[in-house]
Amino acid sequence: MSIATLILGESGTGKSTSLRHFDPAKVLLIQVISKPLPFRPTGWNYVSKENPEGAIFVSDNSQKICAAMQRTSKEIIIIDDFQYLMANEFMRRSTEKGYDKFTDIGRNAWNVFDLAGRLPHHKRVYILAHTQHDEFGRTKLKTLGKMLDDKITLEGIVTVCLRTQVSDGNYTFATQNNGNDTVKSPMGLFETSYIPNDLALVDKAICEYWDIQPQGEPQ
Repeated sequence: MSIATLILGESGTGKSTSLRHFDPAKVLLIQVISKPLPFRPTGWNYVSKENPEGAIFVSDNSQKICAAMQRTSKEIIIIDDFQYLMANEFMRRSTEKGYDKFTDIGRNAWNVFDLAGRLPHHKRVYILAHTQHDEFGRTKLKTLGKMLDDKITLEGIVTVCLRTQVSDGNYTFATQNNGNDTVKSPMGLFETSYIPNDLALVDKAICEYWDIQPQGEPQ
């Protein structure tokens, strides 16, 4: 059973920047929306026929994303801008009548989350997504609204959900629920309520907490 972690936050609050200390040779970054990385991207090359072990794979198709997650030999998988997996499918199907498309969109999003927790034990999956406020003012993962939220609560599938915080120029992750969001982490995983927005440090803490042993360099 792999460990899936949600990283939530508004645009520009440090989600993608938190990847900066990872070794790209050990990471598969799945970009739902292709965009430049917000740091000097040394070694972050795209997957291609000539370079199948590249660090960046671009797709907004849930089946292709799931296939890439299963195919990669890399231990760390990151899915960035996850909410566009739902939004892009909705826009492609916007002319369809009825509500069946919302069930399909929810199922496709759930398939990725479900697989993120069913990979081999040594794998870690980090899902980065924007936030929204629900009708009660609670901050949660951005979806397509109530029509989809009535079908799935994606935060409930994961054990760890962190949220970006920016204060006085300091970029951090919140590790504990403030009573009005969906942040959560197991007791003792993090020592403080706020930690640096460094996903490599988060990954190190998760490996130590669940006694995950690195499997060595990718083949």
